[in-house]
Amino acid sequence: MRIENQPAFVLHARNWRETSLLVEVLSAEHGRIGLVARGVHGPKKHLLRAAMQPLQHIRLDAVQRGELAQLVSAEALDAAPRLAGDAMLAGFYLNELVLRLTQRLDPQPDLYNVYGETRARLGQGDSLAWTLRRFERDLLESLGSGFDLTEDGDGSAIDPAARYLLDAEHGPRRLLSDRGRDERSTAATGSALLALAADQQPDADDLASLRLALRSVLSHHLGARGLKSWEMLGELGRLKRRD
Repeated sequence: MRIENQPAFVLHARNWRETSLLVEVLSAEHGRIGLVARGVHGPKKHLLRAAMQPLQHIRLDAVQRGELAQLVSAEALDAAPRLAGDAMLAGFYLNELVLRLTQRLDPQPDLYNVYGETRARLGQGDSLAWTLRRFERDLLESLGSGFDLTEDGDGSAIDPAARYLLDAEHGPRRLLSDRGRDERSTAATGSALLALAADQQPDADDLASLRLALRSVLSHHLGARGLKSWEMLGELGRLKRRD
């Protein structure tokens, strides 16, 4: 199968043999594609190497044979956002989520668009926490694993004053007041869920309550092996507390 003039975002690239790269991209029409980019370390291939950097938006031609496609050509469509610090880690997180939760050659046009919007927000310096919660919501929705955030799993309207656990299979479950501290720490406020459903940024405390609630849903779909970026975020938090 020939893949021609295909817009895509680079998710990951690693060296393969002496002169080549193994690259994963999220394409507009074919979903995630695994590519072999041969000869990119040659003396005249600096533009091609630059186009293979994570978060780069490219247009590519390739030939799909078996599990991996052979890259024929690629060019950058814009300048990738120059991220540093927490924003750079957030970009790594986006890419790792897409790599882990999508299958190769499974078209995901909605996810492609969501990824592009989120990439732009990272480059514009928008609130990282809100940007990531919106991406997590939209990623789950595009993969068919989202749920209505205006009702709990039993069909009752979300109460802004209550707290809810997010059950990956059942949807929001109202947290009873006598539950333990561990469950409360992973529960989102009802007002945060309603704000997320309306795509309106909640206040800081409500926004913070969404992080572990959504992570519990993502963990269900990821399985036993978590994300490297979660480990990095945890270590970063510990280092900041020492400063």
